[in-house]
Amino acid sequence: MSTTSSATTSSSAPASGTGAAPVSPGGAPGRLGSLGPVGLVLAGGISVQFGGALAVTLMPRAGALGVVTLRLLAAAVILLVFCRPRLRGHSRADWGTVAVFGIAMGAMNGLFYESAARIPLGAAVTLEVLGPLALSVLASRRAVNAVWAGLALCGVFLLSGGGFGGLDPVGAAFALGAGAMWAAYIVFSARTGNRFPQADGLALAMAVAALLFLPLGIVESGTRLLDPTTVALGSAVAVLSSVLPYTLELLALRRLPASTFAILMSLEPAIAATAGFLILDQALSAVQAAAIALVIGASMGAVRTQVGRGKATVPAEAP
Repeated sequence: MSTTSSATTSSSAPASGTGAAPVSPGGAPGRLGSLGPVGLVLAGGISVQFGGALAVTLMPRAGALGVVTLRLLAAAVILLVFCRPRLRGHSRADWGTVAVFGIAMGAMNGLFYESAARIPLGAAVTLEVLGPLALSVLASRRAVNAVWAGLALCGVFLLSGGGFGGLDPVGAAFALGAGAMWAAYIVFSARTGNRFPQADGLALAMAVAALLFLPLGIVESGTRLLDPTTVALGSAVAVLSSVLPYTLELLALRRLPASTFAILMSLEPAIAATAGFLILDQALSAVQAAAIALVIGASMGAVRTQVGRGKATVPAEAP
């Protein structure tokens, strides 16, 4: 599952990632940095996808919208405490941009979790990543990207069993919607980063997303959101899917080329499929595994094409 990137970077790369976020206290950066930049990125991806798998196990307790609400609220509180964004001195356009960023973030999370409640995690992430991939292809306007788009569509056709007969069509539609919101998230992440310093825009957008989803979570889950166990698990999802990846990838991006980062993030569907198998017992058929491999290959190819034109930028992360 995708998470969210720093509002200080932009991307047309078809991958998920994170950016500026609070660095763990107590000397954690030094210890985490010993993993090496590639290790940090992979650890962040594993954290995101296993956090997504944990969220799926929490859905019977709180519902998909309830889980989204808990995750966004916990992540917003943590980011606001660590970032302490300045509220004064911003224009109406600044606030409008961060509001749209928050709406895109909330919609991306909500649609993805509704999808993960219906179809295997690996399939959901594979369909979701089509949004950033489409954005990359459209942004580059190179003929070779039609090849990558075609490869990705072949993967989706295989994954769907020739018409989503093997997948819940509603779950697949939610995943595609999450991908569209992921693309919007990338665009407004960049715009927010141009208007707010450091991770201030991200923290404020997370707060907007949390406030928007709070009524939905209350309607679906009611008092179940106040259950201590549910709150603890929801907070764990927030840490695994948001706070920890932000820190790990922030450290990695200080020493890792953006192009390499983007290619590593293209492995998200494979990591998600692994998490789904280990935690949720969601096994993939050989055809579904091949489909995921095709989409990963298309994502990597699109990233390399962008690098070749000198336009590679840090990818943004989703739910």
